[in-house]
Amino acid sequence: MRSSALLSLLPALAAASPTFVLGDGSTSLTTPGNGGESSGFTVNPGTDSASADTPDPSQIQVQSVTFSGSGCPQGSVSTSISTDRTVVTFGFDKFQTFIGPGYDLGDKTKNCQLHLNLKYPGGFQFAVLDSTYHGFAQLDSGVTGSFFSTYYFSQDASATTTTQTSISGGGDWEAGQVYTKHDQIPTASVIYAPCGANGILNVNNRIVLASTDKKATGQVTDDDATVAFTHQLHLAWRACRK
Repeated sequence: MRSSALLSLLPALAAASPTFVLGDGSTSLTTPGNGGESSGFTVNPGTDSASADTPDPSQIQVQSVTFSGSGCPQGSVSTSISTDRTVVTFGFDKFQTFIGPGYDLGDKTKNCQLHLNLKYPGGFQFAVLDSTYHGFAQLDSGVTGSFFSTYYFSQDASATTTTQTSISGGGDWEAGQVYTKHDQIPTASVIYAPCGANGILNVNNRIVLASTDKKATGQVTDDDATVAFTHQLHLAWRACRK
């Protein structure tokens, strides 16, 4: 699958790109210069280390990764995890949105709900601190692409945190370019898995295109089979607090 091969490209592409910050500084976009069960699972190199405050990475196991939604049909998602169990990367082949003449109304919004079930030693818990999204966008003037991500654990679905950012079309976006979007979750909004039970993390991703010009077109998609839409979760582990 194409997305499986491209997971390793994300860090290099992001590192080589300049960054500009949107909104309050908690979210940024980087641009270069001018459901079904996960179909692939790999382990990426990382730093294996453990302390009294973190579990032994070798004892952290991915029990299952499942997906549902219009943006992630069966067989279109790949998954990898670093050996230190702090970075999970998802690659999407079908998370694509379009707007403009010739496209269906349903093409302008896509969502994907992912469910990450981790098994780890008792006495520890984890949380998502930030996320990185990488893909390609082409947006005419008047077209806006918005990204929404909501995080919660199945054991307490009422406790959620949501991040959001947007790209306004026009300028360089009319020709299309690669982007990298960073979502930093505010400290006060970080949600940890419950203690005493393995946490099932749910992440609901949604991309919405809107336009003030009926003749304008836009898309958030892949870049000619070279850049798939990818999503990295950065996890923090800690000992349960009494």
